[in-house]
Order: sequence, then C-alpha cells, then structure tokens
Amino acid sequence: MTIDREDVKHALSAIRIPDGRDLIGADMVRALVIDGGDVRFVIEAPSVEIARVMEPMRAAAEAAVAALPGVARVQAVLTAEQAPPALKIGGHPKPQAGPTAVPGVRRVLAIASGKGGVGKSTVSSNLAVALARQGRRVGLLDADIHGPSQPRMMGLSKRPASPDGKTIHPLQAHGVTVMSIGLMLAEDKAVIWRGPMLMGALQQMLGQVVWTHHTGGQDLDVLIVDLPPGTGDVQLTLCSKTHVDGAIVVSTPQDVALLDARKALDMFTTLKTPVLGLIENMSTFHCPNCGFEAHIFGHGGVRAEAGKLGLPFLGALPIDLDTRLGGDAGTPVAAGEGPMADAYARIARDLVAAGRA
Repeated sequence: MTIDREDVKHALSAIRIPDGRDLIGADMVRALVIDGGDVRFVIEAPSVEIARVMEPMRAAAEAAVAALPGVARVQAVLTAEQAPPALKIGGHPKPQAGPTAVPGVRRVLAIASGKGGVGKSTVSSNLAVALARQGRRVGLLDADIHGPSQPRMMGLSKRPASPDGKTIHPLQAHGVTVMSIGLMLAEDKAVIWRGPMLMGALQQMLGQVVWTHHTGGQDLDVLIVDLPPGTGDVQLTLCSKTHVDGAIVVSTPQDVALLDARKALDMFTTLKTPVLGLIENMSTFHCPNCGFEAHIFGHGGVRAEAGKLGLPFLGALPIDLDTRLGGDAGTPVAAGEGPMADAYARIARDLVAAGRA
C-alpha cells in the first residue's frame, strides 16, 4: 500500500509542542522521506534548550506515523538549530608586520576632514553611490566609530551576519556594499572606547568583512573609507596598517575649517598617503524662492588652498536641502536625478578616468 505524504503530515499535525502549536504548524518537520514502507523525518527544535524537553514529542510523532496503514518502520530524529557563534567587535589589534592589502579590494580611498561638521560623511555616501552608478564595484566602510552615520544615510538597520563568529557579511544599499560599527549596535548606544579598541575594531572591519559577498566573488574596484574628523588613532591605524591608494580631504571654505583641513593634509604627507584632491562642501547657497546666491561660509577658499599646494580641486558642492533630506531618509541624493546628483557624478567620472576608483 502506498503511503501518502499528506497523511504523514496530517498525523504529525496532531502532535503538540510546549507552546501549544503542532509540529507542522510550527514548521519543525524537515527532510521527510517515504521509501516503500519506511518513513524518515527530522524534527528541528528552535534551540537546544527546547530540544531537551521534546523527546516525548519525538516519540509521539514516531508512534502517530507508525499507526498509519502501510507504514512498516519509522525513524524520527530530533535536532536543534545552532545559533551562530557570537562575534565580538573591538579589542586590542593583532600584531601586524606592515601595511597590508584589504582582501577582496583593489583600491582603498580615504575621505577625511580636519574637523567635524563639514559634510565628510555626506560626501562619502554620495560619492560611493555615484561611483556605483558609473558601473564600479564599490564598498563603503564607516570608520567613524564614535559617531557612525552611514547606516542612517544609506538606509540600513539590519545587523550584518557572522555565520562562523569570525567573518562578517556586509550589507548592501543603492548598489554599494556597506559596513559600519553602527550596524552592530543600537542606534542610540554610545561607543566609549580608548585608542586600542578603536584600532582593533578598524582592523576587524577591514580584514574580517567579506567585501566580495555581494559581487559574486569579484573584488571591489574601490573601498571608500569614511574617516572620523581629525588626525587620531583611526587615521593613523588605517594609513600605517593598510595600503591606502589615496585620500580626499573635504572642507568648507571658511578659514576655521581650512585651518584644520591643512592639519589633515599634513597628516597624510607625514604618513606618506597620496592626497588625490580637495572638495569644497557647502560652497554656496541658492535661495529656492528668489534665486539669490549667498556665500554663507565664504567661497573659493578650498580651491585657492588646492592651487597653493599644487593639489587637484575636485569640485564645489553647494548647501542643498535635498542632500540633507536624502541623507536623513536613507537615500543619498546621488542615487537620483538633478543638479546635486550631476555634481557627484562629475567627481566620480573624474576619479574613474584618472584610474583612482
């Protein structure tokens, strides 16, 4: 007599588990095989703790199926889902002989600023999206560990997976592979770490993230690293322990910002990291009502500084409401159409044409 698969499932649906559901309704039956008069299946509990109290249910399931006409032998195996090993972020960095390449990445491009509040993270996210729209395979690493903002700007909230407790599977948004310490913590959780912990976290995110996870195994063309403001431990660790192909310094045109931008430029010179150019952010403001152009933070200071130092001036970006709204909403303005998207596209095209990205 042929044993019907639905009859087996119906028999198993009569077996109740501790929370009141049945084995079929709780989707706990796996690998159901009917071979002549033999029936085999697996009962997968959601945890080891639950599996420990389910032996009576396993025996009852075997008995229920054995009572069906035509069944000669039943084998039910009880297993439990194993939670992946916990991944610890931070800790002291591991010893390293010298600068190394980032696995799965062809070029590393650092985005820096001498001081906070000049729009460096906004430039980083939009430049990454603009490069992706140029057909490049792009990664974005949020290295601003004390103040990570890329999860919000890229519209991400899911925690990256770590199937073995060692490697990290990054997320993807707007065609960009993204990793941030902010994805590993609650949004309002402060990171209160000293220098060695910061250095260890950066080393982990560079070396343990599988940057090719979303590219079918192909290397990223460029990894954009959004650095924290200033000239501290994270910058020193990145430039001394990783092969960095170049840095872009972002500043507003006002004198106070330029003072700190010069310190960032001096840092890269000291660390022998090539500076690919400067970007002037918040360069102008165009009134949406009357069209009047105002230079709230001054104008042209970054271009003049680049000329004085003999460095490329990569572009001027105005203060723009859509840029702010897009960042808050998790959709960078470079992902759409319009003047700001065009401005970022020009910078991206120039970097690609120069072989920098």
